[in-house]
Amino acid sequence: MRRDTKEALCQGKNAICEAYMHTFGHAVVKLRIPILIVSVLLLIPSIFGYMSTRINYDMLDYLPSDMDTVTGQNILKDDFGKGAFSLIVTEGMDDAAVGDLTDEIKGVDHVADALSYGAVYNPNIPDELVPEDLIKDFKDGDAQMIAVFFDSGTSSDDTMNAVEEIRGLADDQVYVSGMTAFVNDLKNIAEREEAKYVILAVAVSLVVLLLLVDSFFAPVLFLVSIGMAILYNLGSNILFGEISYITKALAAILQLAVTMDYSIFLWNSYMEKRETYPDDRAYAMGEAIGDTLTAIFSSAMTACAGFLAMCFMSYTLGTDLGIVMAKGCVLGLIASITVLPSLLLAFDKPLMATHHRSLIPKADRLAAFVTKRFGVFVAVFLLMLAPALYGFINKPMYYDFTNILTGSDSSLSEEDTPFHTADQKVKEHFDVSTTEMILAKSDLPHAEAKEMLDRIGEVDGVVYALGYDSLVGGQLPDQMVPGDLKDALKNGGYQLMLVNSEYQPSTDEVNAQIDAINDIIKEYDPDAMLIGEAPATKDLIEVTNHDFLVVDAVAIVAILGILFVVFRSATLPFLLVLVIEFAVMLNLGIPFFTGTEMNFIAPVTISTIQLGSTVNYAILLTTRYRKERAGGRAKVDAIETALARSFPAVVTSGLTFFGATIAVAIYSNIGMISQLTGLMARGAFISTLSVLVILPAAFMICDKAIVKTSKGFSASPRKLKEA
Repeated sequence: MRRDTKEALCQGKNAICEAYMHTFGHAVVKLRIPILIVSVLLLIPSIFGYMSTRINYDMLDYLPSDMDTVTGQNILKDDFGKGAFSLIVTEGMDDAAVGDLTDEIKGVDHVADALSYGAVYNPNIPDELVPEDLIKDFKDGDAQMIAVFFDSGTSSDDTMNAVEEIRGLADDQVYVSGMTAFVNDLKNIAEREEAKYVILAVAVSLVVLLLLVDSFFAPVLFLVSIGMAILYNLGSNILFGEISYITKALAAILQLAVTMDYSIFLWNSYMEKRETYPDDRAYAMGEAIGDTLTAIFSSAMTACAGFLAMCFMSYTLGTDLGIVMAKGCVLGLIASITVLPSLLLAFDKPLMATHHRSLIPKADRLAAFVTKRFGVFVAVFLLMLAPALYGFINKPMYYDFTNILTGSDSSLSEEDTPFHTADQKVKEHFDVSTTEMILAKSDLPHAEAKEMLDRIGEVDGVVYALGYDSLVGGQLPDQMVPGDLKDALKNGGYQLMLVNSEYQPSTDEVNAQIDAINDIIKEYDPDAMLIGEAPATKDLIEVTNHDFLVVDAVAIVAILGILFVVFRSATLPFLLVLVIEFAVMLNLGIPFFTGTEMNFIAPVTISTIQLGSTVNYAILLTTRYRKERAGGRAKVDAIETALARSFPAVVTSGLTFFGATIAVAIYSNIGMISQLTGLMARGAFISTLSVLVILPAAFMICDKAIVKTSKGFSASPRKLKEA
């Protein structure tokens, strides 16, 4: 088949697709009143669903269920009736007062056991029978330690309520440490701040849009439409039962920042069509919807692909955030081509009455400069590529939960983070930074169990290892050990042993310690398991390192596939992804050169979010470039026109994304939220800059290859020669 025949068939198919899209656009215009009525009614169940969705604040709850740490935690709960665990430090209380406090703690709902010095060795046991080392494990001057087990999970509402009640038993003398205390403090801060995140993001976005969009009232309608889609998204999360606190904190901000592009695309197209059809605004809107459907749909699909790639994480927090955000993109897409056009037509008079000149300057000179000096931008790209890649590969990360909450620049007070004060008290008095638990078979011979505990006690960084077999034998007979203590440490087919460590979780030292302890316990009981915050964090490190490679690859392949379908080109998808991936690597590589550690979830989430969201800017520019090139324009002419015409939409989208996220980054006192939104803001800025200067430069170099390997670029041979 001749080339011109193929091009004619291709153009015929394009014409049919465009006809269908314009038919859809005019149908929306015709049904705009019913659309508005239905959209308002849907807010009622959405608000109910939003208020009824539970929030999970436990970061370790998303580990794969087949890991030893998770399996062991389930056994601990099923066989011992114990879920969460906390170490409590008391100060300025004598033995009798601590004993009374321990009894009060046992009376708190959902407390399964509380072990203090008095519970381990009752007053009837002569002091000379009590090992001196074990006295030090529970007493330090006027400070004593109480180990508390709860019958519910770390992040359950019941456990957090129990922690609050225990704190209230003796406010100035009781310090509750552990993961549940951390989760409880995180919940309190998040609930106090989350609404302000949305208010800040909306306020900053509105200011940016008021300055850059050529109508003072249009941004208000953008936000109304997106706000409805956000409520639909948050309300429909009730279908999942619960979502993570990170998802709740970021979902509205991200959906606002990502889907704002769709509103801007539609508005710009509508304004162009108003000039073409000045006497028929309804017809102009129908045509505008039809013209922007491809750009909006492809932008939404690439964003969805980025978010859904997170579902390939073994650490299922990615699935939680990915599904919610992909759903938000789809709902944002639907709202932008149904609700927003209906609103724009309903409020046409105030829209036109508040029309003003945009502060965005014309980009003709910039476009001419980029095409003239494209070699400079290509050289800058090549020079920065190697260091960006090196920093990206060697980015420093942390997994410490204290930093996840407080961050490095947090202004949180001790009143905001009592768990942190409690952790310091445990370290100060007992040199304990983390507690690990061993689950071993209950019929392990006494001599072997004692030997195992003694060997564990000699491992570097272990403060002590406590089990039933370390309490009995020698001078202390079995019958003198309190019955409650036996029940706490031995139950059914398993026995529980506690290992207190001076090392912080997520450090190389504690990870080596965990390996050493695992080697020891497997010698005595191959089915024994080591559980607790430090082992779970070690699993988290291994899982997320693997997840990062998988998710990044899936996101790139998925987005490449979508771009192949959209542009029907063998070269354009690779160019677009290369430019945005460069921006991603530069963004995530900067912390290496500044010496800033990133929280463990940042690389895998930022890489997919930045790629999936900001590739929209590249799609917009490329779509216009293809249109100009297909219309017969020469290479330079087409690239300059595409850049000049796309500049306002790309800058507005990029600055809106930047403004919404940087405001939250500056305000938030939660370290993880502040860092994630800060990285998103910087990523949006770098991606915007890359699309405006590096992508056009790439077009200048690769134009001939693009035309030859892409459908829809029907430039004549004469024009190709001119190029």
